[in-house]
Amino acid sequence: MSNLFSNLFNKDYPEYWNIYCALFKSKKKQTIKETRFVVFDTETTGFDYKNDRMLCIGATVVCDDRIMVNDGFEVYLKQDVFNPNTVRIHGILKNEKLTTFEESEALLKFIEYIKNSVLVAHHAGFDINMVNTALKRHGLQKLKNKVLDTGILFKRSKHIVNIIDPKKNYSLDEICQELKISVKDRHTAAGDAFITAIAFLKIMSKLNKDGNMSFKDLFINPMNY
Repeated sequence: MSNLFSNLFNKDYPEYWNIYCALFKSKKKQTIKETRFVVFDTETTGFDYKNDRMLCIGATVVCDDRIMVNDGFEVYLKQDVFNPNTVRIHGILKNEKLTTFEESEALLKFIEYIKNSVLVAHHAGFDINMVNTALKRHGLQKLKNKVLDTGILFKRSKHIVNIIDPKKNYSLDEICQELKISVKDRHTAAGDAFITAIAFLKIMSKLNKDGNMSFKDLFINPMNY
């Protein structure tokens, strides 16, 4: 029995995964301005975590109240699963001439990019679960990063809560309309990540008007505001 538990807790993970996990051992306190936020989006063949697959992951970095346009990320995955019904949404064709990577390679690149940053996405649960399901397929654990959802943050903004239904799940398009953000690059992973990053900054400016918001305050349950 002791050997069984020893094997379970000493599983050999890839070196990049061990490096990633080690980043979370530090308990260093940080401010919002010091925090590296990675705003990301996935384009997928559908909404079934088990049977659908990611087609593309796009991301950008927000730090010190700025979008770091020179620190972007975009990777296309080989299409082992193809759903023609979703092409009209993401626009990625089956035989399109793109540099693509196996799922395992794409995950490695994404993990090395995000490090221990705070992840931000719109309706983040979907994107996080897609990545976690892919990680599980390759014998890895779930993402360890803290996660923020711009949909939830949007409803936490006092200005917005006073004028719209706080119980509704607002789409990225609806939020962009409210915040006057152009959506011309919608439905590409990199484009949606950049648009979400703009929305994130605008929402944060409303939530942190006095500049006194703490890092911990970001993760307050939105039902308690």
